[in-house]
Amino acid sequence: MTTQSVQSAVGAPDLNPMLPQTFRVRKVINDTYDTFTLELTPSHGGAEVSFRPGQFNMLYLYGVGEVPISISGDPSRGNVLVHTTRAVGTVTKVMSKLKVGDLIGVRGPYGTAWPVEEAVGNDVVIIAGGIGLAPLRPALYHILSHRTKYGKVVLLYGTRTPSDILYRKDLEQLRSRFDLEVHVTVDRAMGTWRGNVGVVTNLIPKAPFDPTNTVAMVCGPEIMMRFTVLGLQKRGVALDSIYLSLERNMKCAVGFCGHCQFGPLFVCKDGPVFRYGQVREFLNKREI
Repeated sequence: MTTQSVQSAVGAPDLNPMLPQTFRVRKVINDTYDTFTLELTPSHGGAEVSFRPGQFNMLYLYGVGEVPISISGDPSRGNVLVHTTRAVGTVTKVMSKLKVGDLIGVRGPYGTAWPVEEAVGNDVVIIAGGIGLAPLRPALYHILSHRTKYGKVVLLYGTRTPSDILYRKDLEQLRSRFDLEVHVTVDRAMGTWRGNVGVVTNLIPKAPFDPTNTVAMVCGPEIMMRFTVLGLQKRGVALDSIYLSLERNMKCAVGFCGHCQFGPLFVCKDGPVFRYGQVREFLNKREI
């Protein structure tokens, strides 16, 4: 994606891609002890927001700084942007203290998208680790809103503990559907947890999808994604049918600063969603 092709979050392609647009906080949700979700609407009124599943925005706090955050809402909700993130750095810690009505700068959307159109006619397996469920959520929304176009749809989700599970209410609703398989696992069982225990890759061998006719979408810690690819490969999924989201070191979102260079690629403009073959050579090299 070139700088010229980048649209602003309010859908105006002629705006400066480095210039944030002002949004207002519509809702704040505290998902876990360190993870929160912001729902944002344009501060200037009725402009529609649009994005493709898998893209991200740059969120700017005036006087604090800017961070890249994946869009985690429903692409069909044209008046709301949803972002889920963890309070781990200076900007996101301040962001976690925002209240309804506060203003925030948004520029984007940027980057490549999950292959929801290419997956039509295939089984789809979505595999997420931890907060990696957030970037995958728009793809799941899209697929479920066009459910008849796809074969079996499977969501495999793993977290460290039960208290780290994102979108708990949404997952409970999804589990009640007859056209979707949802399997959740935790690394360490705590409290009243009676579900799966172990890493998310343990769910792959028995997951109900046809490996010869499957598109896999994967997001989570890089070590988790590497072992997930191995698990899918052992199951028989073609490597060209596996897509990963890499969100590392992005700063400018348009390929100017070079912080997110990954071999010959720039994560911000060549990704963050990559076909596995694009990054296979570099993903296992420690120095990259």
